[in-house]
Formats: sequence, C-alpha cells, structure tokens
Amino acid sequence: LASLSQESTQHPVATMVQIKEAVLGSGEGYDYKALCMPTLPYCGSRSKPAPPTTFYPLDEPLPLLLSLLMGLQHAFAMVGGLITPPYVVFRFTIDFANVELQQYAISAALITSGLCTLVNLAHWEIPLSKKLFGKRLYIGSGLLSVMGTSFTFLPIFEIAIGQMMDNDIDGTVAYGKMLGTSMVCAILELCFSLVPGKFINRMFPPVVCAVTVTLIGVALTGTGMKYWGGGVVCGDMIWKEHSQVVDLVGFDREVYPVSALPSAICENGKVKLPYGSAEYVGLGFAVLCFLVLIELFGSTFMKNSNVILALLFGYMVAGVSSYDDLPYVDSAKIKAAPVVDFLWTEWFGIGFYGPAVVPLLVAYTVTTVETIGDVTATHEVSELDVKSKQYPRRIQGSLSADALCSMLASLCTSMPNTTFSQNNGVIALTKCASRRAGFATAFWLILMGVFSKVAGIITSIPDCVLGGMTIFLFSNVLISGISLFGNLDLKSRRIRFISAMSLAVGVGVTVWPFAFQDMRGSSYTAAFWECADCNPTLQGFRNGVSIFLSTGYCVGAVIAILLNGILPHDPPVEERRKEKGEIHWSMIGDEKNAYDASLHSTSVRASTLTGQDNDSEEKVVGGEDVIREGDGEHSLELKEVTA
Repeated sequence: LASLSQESTQHPVATMVQIKEAVLGSGEGYDYKALCMPTLPYCGSRSKPAPPTTFYPLDEPLPLLLSLLMGLQHAFAMVGGLITPPYVVFRFTIDFANVELQQYAISAALITSGLCTLVNLAHWEIPLSKKLFGKRLYIGSGLLSVMGTSFTFLPIFEIAIGQMMDNDIDGTVAYGKMLGTSMVCAILELCFSLVPGKFINRMFPPVVCAVTVTLIGVALTGTGMKYWGGGVVCGDMIWKEHSQVVDLVGFDREVYPVSALPSAICENGKVKLPYGSAEYVGLGFAVLCFLVLIELFGSTFMKNSNVILALLFGYMVAGVSSYDDLPYVDSAKIKAAPVVDFLWTEWFGIGFYGPAVVPLLVAYTVTTVETIGDVTATHEVSELDVKSKQYPRRIQGSLSADALCSMLASLCTSMPNTTFSQNNGVIALTKCASRRAGFATAFWLILMGVFSKVAGIITSIPDCVLGGMTIFLFSNVLISGISLFGNLDLKSRRIRFISAMSLAVGVGVTVWPFAFQDMRGSSYTAAFWECADCNPTLQGFRNGVSIFLSTGYCVGAVIAILLNGILPHDPPVEERRKEKGEIHWSMIGDEKNAYDASLHSTSVRASTLTGQDNDSEEKVVGGEDVIREGDGEHSLELKEVTA
C-alpha cells in the first residue's frame, strides 16, 4: 500500500490502470462486453460457432470482482449443509427453546468453516518434516477445496449427548465432552495423513477413486432431494407419517422408541407442511427452471454465476409467495440475529466421553475416505492430472488439514470439519478453479458468521429453495465420478467386477441405509443389531459399525480397496474370430499386397459377370466366396472369405 501510494503521486494514471486490473482484470478472459452478451440459441447462422467458454485454472490471478462473486456462490452452495448439523444438535437435542444458543452455534460454524477453508487452501510445508519423516509433509491441499461442518458426525453427537442427558448431565456440558473426545479421535486421521504417497496410490487406484466419487455424488444427490422436499430433518422423519406408527408419536420413550421431536412436518419460514408438499416442490422447481433459462439465453457471465442468480431468483419467488397468508421467508430469523457475534461468546468446556470413542474413530475413517474422493473430484473438475506428483501430496495435505481443522473446530466450539464435496459442482458449473475464489469463500463465511444479520438472511432462505439448487449442484459430483470411469478399461473383467460389486453395496445402502441404520428418532431399533440393553461402550461400538455400514461411499470404497488388493490382473486374451465377413490377414499373409497377389495367381474364375461399370467384375473363388472389385464406384465388398 505504501509503494502504491508513492506511485500514485508520481504516476496517477498508471496507478488507476493497476487498480482497474486488480478489480476487473485484463486480457481476453476479462472482456466484460463479451462476457455479458446474452446467448440467442435459435437465431443466426448455425454454422457460426458459439463463443468459447473461459476456464480459470488453479493459479489464475482472478481479479477482485470475480473472486468475490465466485466465492459468494461457493458460500451459498455450502451454507445449508454447513449450518444444519449444529442447528439440529442444539435445537433437537440440547435445548429446543434456546434460540440464542442455536444462533451462536450457526455463527460459530460459519466462522470456523471460513478459518478451516483458509488452512486447506494453503499448501504449507511442515518445518523439519524432511528430517523427521524422510519426506516433505504439507498442511492443506492447495486446491479450491473448501471445508465445513461434517454431516458424518451428526448422529454420533445426537446419540452421545442424549445418553449423557439421560444421566442428568447438562446438554451444554455434554456437548463440551463431545468436543474434547472429537479432538482426541482426530489424531487417527492425522496418522492416515502420514501414510507414504505410494501406498495411497496403491490403496486408491483409479477404479477405487471412481467408485468413491460416484458414491459421494449419489449420497449428496439424495441429500439435495431431502432439502427440495422441505428439509433434511423432516425428510428423515417422514416414516413417522406412516399410519401404523402415527398414533405412537409422543408416547413415553421407554415404552415406545418413537419420539415426538423432530417431526415429519417441514418448516419453511412460517409455513408448516408435510415433507414433499406440492408447494415446496414448486418453489424448488422454480430454481431448476431458472437454471435452464440461464443455460439457454444467459451470457457467459450469467452462466458462470448461475448458482447465485438461480438461488436469488428462488428466494425472490419465495419472498413474494405465501401459504394461507403465512410467508415462506421468516424475517424473524433476521431480527433475532445479533448485529455482531464471534467465537467464544459461549463456552461449553472441553471434556471426554469414553463410549463415543469407537464411533468417532469410525467417523474419522469415513471422512478420510471422503476426503480422498473429494480431492480426486477436485482434480478432475480443475483439469489437473491425478497421475502427477502433486496428487499424493495434495491428498496428504488435505488429510492433515482435515485432522487439524477438526481439532481447531473443537477449540472454536464447533463440530468437526471436513472437505465439502458439493463445491466441486460449483467449479464444474462456473469453470473457475482459481484458489482466489476459495479465499473469497472464506471471507464470505467469516463475514456471515461475524455479522450475524447476514447469517440471518442466508438462513432465512427456505430449505425447499435451497434444495432446488443443491440437487443440481450435487449431481455434478456424480457426473465427476462417472467421468472418472471413462478413464478406465471397462472391457477388463477385473475392473468391471470391482466396480459392480462395490457400487452394488454402496448404492444399495445409500438408497436404503435402514438395513443397518436406525431411523432418526428411533435409536437402537435396527434389526441388524438392536443393542438397546447393551452397556454404553458396546452401544458406542454398535453405533460406529452402523454408521460405517450405512455410509455408501465408505463401505463401497472399502470393498473396492479389498477387491483391488486380492483379485489378480486379467490374463492376456487371445482373440479368435471366425465370424462371417472378417479377414484374418495373419492366416493368409502379413501384408494385404501378398494376399492380393495370391488371389490373382491362384483364383479359379468360375464366371465373369459384367456390371454397370465396364471395369467391374465379380470373381467367384472356390465356387462360393464372392469378391467384387471396382475402380471407385464399387468398393471392395467381402461377403465371405474362408481360410
């Protein structure tokens, strides 16, 4: 700034040019006239090519305006999934009536996620790592890979805090115990990050990465559908609407496993309707329709900003709509939010809860697999080579960032953080993989957390509107996984077997996890292993096993790793084709000319037929095999040639 001020006094024009380049950019990729020109798909000449789409690579020095715009889209894409776990824990488990505590949990999650995103965007070399471990170790992936509160830990926090509250431990104290236990268990993922890169490449070859990313996309798309129907929590509770259990809701928990809260009634603003109501589906569908319009008629700039534009359009439609004079956008959330908030305005202490250790260790194993899949997907959408030397280094750095940021999150009174898969969909849509967009994302997240009024505005977006956007974003992660399969030899029996077996189990438990998992609000009732009368330690182990078996991308990836390790490679295939119309040159001769010479010298002419072309004739070889030769009008036709 000092040098810039000195230059401004000496060369004011040059300084203005520098400021313009810093804010707006310069060059072909920042021609705003071309970027803002709308598309007219059905007008003009068909032969006229469409203007090329600009892709902004990893190290692109993105100008300030585009960085903030791209970063805001990433923030909008992740905010719903980011705030849901702490909101659910504090509202439905700790204290339903304490709105201030719930608001603090949301602000803490936003700020913590912003700080952790900064850590993961960097690619810092750990001092003395070369001397201590024999190789350079890093913190952070160095990719446009953002971090947020993990859904994987939500059921563990709910069950463990509920158990402690049943033993007359205050909910906030129980939450503090879970934070401390999570810090200790995060050491496991830190140990995974120390695994040498060559072993990571062996454990996660292309087929395993393709399976993992695909299963992550399947799981995320299902989550987006829950948002679209009205909300994740009420979507999980839809089973309570079944006629055979509806009369049991609200009964004593010791008699019936069905709890009264949460319910299958989804709350969007002040509107309360059952999950999947036509009103919710319609609002989400408006977002999808606007996305189609942008893709048809939008300019390059609009297409690169379609996430925020479609979300704002859905927000506007919801804002002007109502149901029985009740609004879909609740301004009370904005009014209730404090003007400014920060970390540690609430403190829960740091404790330890032994029965939660095993399920938390399983959860960190799951997030390890998820993180490797996320980094692979980020490489794919960022147009980077997964076979490069940087790939295992970025995986190692991302795993270490995952572990350290989960520890940092506990100190910041927030739940564990991990990489967010859905943001790979934003990269694919916006064609922007620049890390500067990631730094802008961190800026927006911290801003939303500190200025809680901003967070209040974001959290007032109806879940059904958010679902219309997220289901489209999340499906792009699925497309990334499918594209990774395109790089495999799917004709290989071994590759097909590994893919089919792992996807069969992974997709199966993703679509229907309740073969191993308890339905929400019905703990220890899964017939696979009920364990309602077990001791707390065994219950914790049981919950960990349940999470592992019901998480499709985890169990599917593990199956793929095991099969890849034990199945032998395909033997060489000797092709012997004797079908009609195929010439085996190896049986007749190495060269076609040799075959032609042999044909002319040994063929027995049974008859000669004159066609339309005087130079064309039919030759019958051996009385059966017909060959037609010509000068151009008749190409070589082979009906049947035998050895």
